[in-house]
Amino acid sequence: MCGIVGYIGKRDVAPLLLEGLQRLEYRGYDSAGIVVTSPKAAGLKMVKAKGRVRDLEARVPKRFAGTTGIAHTRWATHGAPSDVNAHPHLDPENKVAVVHNGIVDNAAELRAKLEADGVVFASETDTEVITHLIARSQADSLEEKVREALKHIEGTYGIAVMHADFNDRIVVARNGSPVVLGIGEKEMFVASDVAALVTHTRQVVTLDDGEMATLKADDFRTYTTTGASTNATPETVEWEAASYDMGGHDTYMHKEISEQPDAVDRVLRGRIDDRFSTVHLGGLNLDAREARSIRRIKILGCGTSYHAGLIGASLIEGMARIPADAEPASEFRYRNPVVDPDTLYIAVSQSGETYDVLAAVQELKRKGARVLGVVNVVGSAIAREADGGVYVHAGPEVCVVSTKCFTNTVVAFALLALHLGRIRDLSVTDGKRIIEGLRKLPGQIEEILKTEDEIKKLAQEYAGAQSMMFIGRVRGYPVALEASLKLKEISYIHAEAYPASELKHGPLALIEPALPTVAIVPDDDLLEKNRAALEEIKARSGRILAVAHQPQEKADHTIVVPKNEDELDPILMGIPLQLLAYHTALAMGRDIDKPRNLAKSVTVE
Repeated sequence: MCGIVGYIGKRDVAPLLLEGLQRLEYRGYDSAGIVVTSPKAAGLKMVKAKGRVRDLEARVPKRFAGTTGIAHTRWATHGAPSDVNAHPHLDPENKVAVVHNGIVDNAAELRAKLEADGVVFASETDTEVITHLIARSQADSLEEKVREALKHIEGTYGIAVMHADFNDRIVVARNGSPVVLGIGEKEMFVASDVAALVTHTRQVVTLDDGEMATLKADDFRTYTTTGASTNATPETVEWEAASYDMGGHDTYMHKEISEQPDAVDRVLRGRIDDRFSTVHLGGLNLDAREARSIRRIKILGCGTSYHAGLIGASLIEGMARIPADAEPASEFRYRNPVVDPDTLYIAVSQSGETYDVLAAVQELKRKGARVLGVVNVVGSAIAREADGGVYVHAGPEVCVVSTKCFTNTVVAFALLALHLGRIRDLSVTDGKRIIEGLRKLPGQIEEILKTEDEIKKLAQEYAGAQSMMFIGRVRGYPVALEASLKLKEISYIHAEAYPASELKHGPLALIEPALPTVAIVPDDDLLEKNRAALEEIKARSGRILAVAHQPQEKADHTIVVPKNEDELDPILMGIPLQLLAYHTALAMGRDIDKPRNLAKSVTVE
């Protein structure tokens, strides 16, 4: 959560920082702030504002010169959104400035000790504790001041620190929250996401947990929080600045939905092996003998990634005949799970930095488990911690809610299921069948996107609902879960998803004309069972919107999608429901890319 950006060099820093904040605003957008200085400046200059980055920009004076600065856009954890609670936080002498992502778990305890020593706090935030600890340090260098302060901190952090007495540098540190350095020509950058850097440089260094860095205009060095030097080698970011532009669309969400045919093509490219009717997944670090020894697969994710994991588990069981299930990582890590040496664990995260998933991975590794990662960001924390994995190659996703990354993650699971299946008992014939289906996906998604005008009309009709129900059986149930989440996230309409088979066990009590039901009705061996559920709803005067491969007689409306292989149908059936959520929210005037109370990358508990 939250976005950090910093710069040190010779350029006017304020415009650079504001531009970076705009690119990071999807990580948090309830308040923002900026602090700048320069080698000849007498001290630090700061501006903060509740609201969006544009509100901060309106407050920045025309003469706000500086060549070094840090800035922050916030997603509130401690203290309500306000000018005072916005970052950066300064000490009373205006010498130390800190921006921080993460949560200080022992903030209350540290705050009480500092107040007992006479410190007066200006904000309600946990971050201000870090500022005072640095300011009170008697160490001779800024690096040592920060290191001393961090010894007292329990929790997660990605921080950037400036000091008026050391205005030739920025010191940064990471523990559980991403920090990325950008390497320029006689200038250096820092951010919590490469999105803020790619306009200026594609050479980056990603800090590991427990690592710090000092940035000066002409160089940088990395070291641990205990002071030991580390060897950081810059890597080239594969995404370019244009990948983060709106591209002529009104919203990032609409752009990202429309990019799905190309995104799916990318995740398939170079991976299909027609000779053996399988796929190449070189990053798994899992040979055939090891794959055959797997007795169970457990998939861990949060939110949309968890839903993708549910579909992934179904694909793996169906194709590879390995028992598989998915569980929210946020629950798994707290229930003291039994870690079986014959179980393969798969961690799913779009950003590769999701804290609950990362913490689960670290606990599993501590207990000796084999963990694979399914992530979108190369070099992310989960990618580095895992034993191997699959990159989903969706490209940058800026809208807070996930669309193309969800779809690509499910396709990546289909590839993994095919790979494991062909090592085990999946026939050549079935392998060819799945490969043909995978190759059809980009074109079929294009077909669905061409029906957008029809879906837009349906969305306007259903936008007046106070609540909606989503149902599906077996493969269709995770699609219903994800579709209901999308609608909740961006339209704020209450929505619930149930297995269609569970209707008669309670949810039928809710059915009435005012509660529309969206039904996932694939043309598979459960078609008649699903039609029976529609009969039950219609008998109680419920309105029905079906997503199906053919018009459904009992539905008030049907969105018809192309038929693929039964195993791959869930990938296609989710696409029109992304458009339904989008146009429902649009009809209601919602802020689609930045829904209230949410942020893109959840790097706190």
